[in-house]
Amino acid sequence: MKVRVGLGLANFPFTDAGAFWRWIARCEDSTVDSIWQTDRLVSAAPQLETMTTMAALAGGTRRLKFGMNVTVLAFRDPLVLARECATIDFLSNGRLLPAFGVGPDIAPEWQATGRSPKGRGRRCDEALAIMARLWTGERVTFEGEHYHYRDAQISPVPVQRPLPLWIGGRSAAAIRRTARLGTGWLGGVESPEQVAPIVAAIARESAAAGRPIDPDHYGAAFGFRFGSWDEPVVERTARVVSALAQSSDPRRHVAVGGAAEILARVEEFKAAGVSKFVLRPIARGDDDMMDQTERLVREVLPHVH
Repeated sequence: MKVRVGLGLANFPFTDAGAFWRWIARCEDSTVDSIWQTDRLVSAAPQLETMTTMAALAGGTRRLKFGMNVTVLAFRDPLVLARECATIDFLSNGRLLPAFGVGPDIAPEWQATGRSPKGRGRRCDEALAIMARLWTGERVTFEGEHYHYRDAQISPVPVQRPLPLWIGGRSAAAIRRTARLGTGWLGGVESPEQVAPIVAAIARESAAAGRPIDPDHYGAAFGFRFGSWDEPVVERTARVVSALAQSSDPRRHVAVGGAAEILARVEEFKAAGVSKFVLRPIARGDDDMMDQTERLVREVLPHVH
């Protein structure tokens, strides 16, 4: 398997856009594989909108790949989203890594937009099927429970053929969705212990469906910090992530210490069948973000790339 490490942003930790672009420039001038943006439409704290961020990265970089972890399909129209993905992939010459999911029950967007999370799985399945067809250049007519299109078509289509379609989520439905419709799976907050059975189940179900997922297309994400567990930013982040993962041990969801501790966590995920990583710096402020990234680039990436 080809192990690759990207960096993810769960929020906007910089003071302004200039600091963000300086960070992106450092990532571009390194062996960082990709940049990932958490999808959030409703947020009191600073948070970049996912699709426009990917579009900006398409024009602001030349080497880096980029993706979203993960875009919630129920909040977007699949025709518009398919067009956005195709345009971004076209303009970046094939560097988009799209990933999609149904969204958690606790997402504030449900209440804010007056939507119900009920039935979001079926809505997601319909949207994925529509987008996959649109990306081929097909003229799509679709009559489903949630979406209705007649002779819908987009051009230009993505440079990547087929455009990757990574799925997030750890439920039984997410596993089936990945096996039937996806080209890969990307975790969000799971520990190695939680990831291992998901990877194994997707491998079994996708093989049974006659479309086995490439063993190189399983990803995981975790927060990291060169520092100590008693730092307030670490304690706060670990508690939040552990709650999202529905786990009782916060230390299994972030890696804190030095390069050895971060590399050890990577090895645990590799043993679970993962080769693609989204590492989220646990940092606040421009200097802290740059320092954490610089140390990862110098002390960790040479050992995994």
